[in-house]
Amino acid sequence: MENSLPFSTFIATPSVLSSIAKDTSSFEYKPLKGTTTVGIIFDKGVIVAADKRATMGSFIAAKEVDKVHLVGERMAMTIAGGVGDAQVLVRLLKAELELYRYAKGKTMSVQSAGTLLANVLQGNKYFPYMVQLIVAGYDSQPALFDLDPFGGLIQEKAYVSTGSGSITAYGLLDEYYKENLTRDEAVRLAAKAINAAMKRDSATGEGVDVIVITSDSAKRLSKDEIETLLKKK
Repeated sequence: MENSLPFSTFIATPSVLSSIAKDTSSFEYKPLKGTTTVGIIFDKGVIVAADKRATMGSFIAAKEVDKVHLVGERMAMTIAGGVGDAQVLVRLLKAELELYRYAKGKTMSVQSAGTLLANVLQGNKYFPYMVQLIVAGYDSQPALFDLDPFGGLIQEKAYVSTGSGSITAYGLLDEYYKENLTRDEAVRLAAKAINAAMKRDSATGEGVDVIVITSDSAKRLSKDEIETLLKKK
């Protein structure tokens, strides 16, 4: 192939990219993706939640995908988009948080962690990580950040949703969010927003995963705990 190079010496010149595009024009790549994630600030902390389904086009590829990850003692992130891209970023952030703790003797702030990820995303715009992330945690107060694939970092003061089902989730969040929600109210709202997305978005499904972060802990709720809270009036 003209302009072809060994992988180890690949240079992304326009001529090389053009030749690759011609050779792969008939190939349709469908990465594992699809999700709905939610982040909500409540009176004593922050909650992140997501569904468990991964899709490949119209095919349901996995039903037990972890889309809510504990990355620090009081910090978590959610992933939406390409699974491979997202998992790399989860591992990267975990490693960077550990290195920072060993070097500085303290934990990195939530805003600093969000900025670190934003810089990584911004630096890969030519072949971007196809993800949308939520980073949440507790420093001196709860913090919630939304990141787009190109490194945009937005601090949210109340709630945020990402992924293919986020439009449906926002319908409930806009309607029922209020300031100073209790922990249980926030968990119920997050779970109901994910459940609503499951009913209308084929890429969202298989249950709800929730992590609650406060000033002294970060806890992943069990399925039974989530179901019990949903049954409460």
